[in-house]
Amino acid sequence: MFDLIIRGDQVVTPQGSGAWDVCISGETIAAIAAPGTFDDGQAGRVIDATGKIVIPGGIDPHIHSLWPMPSLEGGDPIMTDGPDVVSRAAIHGGTTTLLDFATWHEGQTIDEAVNIRKQDWSGKCFADYGYHIMLQGAIPPELLPQIAEAIQEGYPSVKIFTTDITPSRRGRKITHGHIWEIFKVLKREGGIGAIHAEDDEIVMHMYDVLSREGRTGFENLAEVHNSMSEDLSFRRIIRLAEHVEGTPLYMMHVSAATGVAAIEAARARGYPIYGETLHQYLMFTHEHYKRPNGQIYHTYPSLKESSDQEALWEGQLRGSISTVATDEICCTLSTKTQGHRIDDCTGGNAGCEPRVAVMYTEMVKKRGYSLAKFTDLVSTNAAKLMGMYPKKGVLAAGSDADITVLDPAEGRTVTAARLHETDYTPWEGYEAEVWPSLVVLRGKVMMQDGEFLGDVKDGQHLKRKVAEAIRQRPVL
Repeated sequence: MFDLIIRGDQVVTPQGSGAWDVCISGETIAAIAAPGTFDDGQAGRVIDATGKIVIPGGIDPHIHSLWPMPSLEGGDPIMTDGPDVVSRAAIHGGTTTLLDFATWHEGQTIDEAVNIRKQDWSGKCFADYGYHIMLQGAIPPELLPQIAEAIQEGYPSVKIFTTDITPSRRGRKITHGHIWEIFKVLKREGGIGAIHAEDDEIVMHMYDVLSREGRTGFENLAEVHNSMSEDLSFRRIIRLAEHVEGTPLYMMHVSAATGVAAIEAARARGYPIYGETLHQYLMFTHEHYKRPNGQIYHTYPSLKESSDQEALWEGQLRGSISTVATDEICCTLSTKTQGHRIDDCTGGNAGCEPRVAVMYTEMVKKRGYSLAKFTDLVSTNAAKLMGMYPKKGVLAAGSDADITVLDPAEGRTVTAARLHETDYTPWEGYEAEVWPSLVVLRGKVMMQDGEFLGDVKDGQHLKRKVAEAIRQRPVL
């Protein structure tokens, strides 16, 4: 006797996309069965998903909740929305797992940083969740064994900045000597580097150049966070990692053709490196900065050229781009647009809710991607790279019953008024070909036909371990 059977004719499984019955007992998938194997009387509930697309719950491997944003009017930082708001929107959009960051600050232990984040999230999240460890600045020697302990405790991905991003954010950049020491720990202990890679000298030089020239409007950001910076930094960090016995890398928010090329060159040498892009980079270019409230499209690194967009799309097909994330920052329009200069613009976007539907539209309907490829990019690959597979990211017996059903009959025009995050969306007016009509988290129906059924305590904290195959060679 099953608790729930979802019957569909476009169910994405490792065996292929087709007609399958997803049979759920408790929190897990008990069987993926051929139609007719079990009758309706063998389940407490049966849901007919015929004509819809059934995929594993989406995974967003790169979000920021309760993130401090500087107030340009002075005073305390503005805190972005917390996991309760972000995860509710994520569930509405078909994403059931989120990865945020536990940020280490000077004077803390890593354990203290993780415990602070646990207080922020525990009992306050509708989705399942985990943390990357975020390091910044000078790394004291006594922190290295703590990194090793964190990896063993289930936090294998470590965020590293190669730039301060803006002159006002001094203290984020980690020098290459310290990165070298961190890489030794990652390689030895089973970790993976999650890298924000830009060349700090080029970025800061361009801030100086544009300031001297009086071109300080945010519409010039692409000249500061430019493609040459991505090229130089990616190649340097890759060479450093290769010198440490091939330390595995996850390059966050790849934005330029130069970054794609650097990843592909390293993968061709058999090096375990994987690329993440954002749906902002796939959908918008620096020309969008010129629109009214053009700041809403911005994140760091900046938006680039249409040719960079094409390289990102091609990189997905060739394997150099493995995941599509959001770099989620959920704040109000007034906060997002408070900065007008190249050095005070707010990064991130409120984007976790439309991500799955927008990417289905762009990938499957417009570009002819297979359902399997689409599912890899919005769910499965993130589960594999971040050490959650096969618990997450797959419809298979024994896996968590995290399921999203996309309904072509529910396609809609995206508007902020119909979303569940904040008062704006960069995707205002976008025509999505599908929308989630059913979202299940570990066997519980969280949303059905627009009705939210979740509880803020439903989300569980995840500990992760990256498979050794992922760390040895490029397998995705």
